[in-house]
Amino acid sequence: ALPGRPARPPLVHPAKVPRRSPFKPEGLAALLHAIAHIEFNAINLALDAAWRFDGMPPGFHLDWVRVAAEEAYHFGLLAAHLERLGHAYGDFDAHDNLWSMCEKTQDDVLARMALVPRTLEARGLDATPQIQQKLRQVGTPFALEAVAILDIILRDEVGHVAIGNHWYRWLCEREGLDPLAQYPLLVQRYCAPRLYPPFNEEARRRAGFTPQELDWLAGEAAGPAA
Repeated sequence: ALPGRPARPPLVHPAKVPRRSPFKPEGLAALLHAIAHIEFNAINLALDAAWRFDGMPPGFHLDWVRVAAEEAYHFGLLAAHLERLGHAYGDFDAHDNLWSMCEKTQDDVLARMALVPRTLEARGLDATPQIQQKLRQVGTPFALEAVAILDIILRDEVGHVAIGNHWYRWLCEREGLDPLAQYPLLVQRYCAPRLYPPFNEEARRRAGFTPQELDWLAGEAAGPAA
């Protein structure tokens, strides 16, 4: 089970998380809360990887402990900003999608590296610039400060996804697998969510995605809906 889960926020199905306009103070707080919830889960995701998987080199465990520390820093930035808006973490409903994939891959380190850092967390590389654009349109001091916080998060998340890419390829090499061919098999086996454009190709390249992987991603997005 997820360690250290607080009594709040209430966890509901993603479709039941209310949508609010960030152009209103309550909606802006709800948006920041949603991002803070992702960062909170990311702390536990990184720590789970650090302790769960035996037989990995020491660098693997050190990498994920460092990622956990950076995720905690991100959560702290967002929690403090929420306080300035008159709210706290736990004030809004949230969902459990990130941790559910962690549970699915608890017995398979290759799947964990493929589907958590380089799939679910990589979605943040795509989504963050869009969120920042919306916050700039809001234009209030609180919204613009949130843009600056997201700059820090995006910078660090590139490194976190890069760590996932590194260890995914290391494991594929150890097991004699083709990383490009193996990835869609893992997506299908563990029912990973389908990714949709636009993709932040520049950030994904910095995070270690190859041109072939980006081409595959674009091809999947252009294909028929599952």
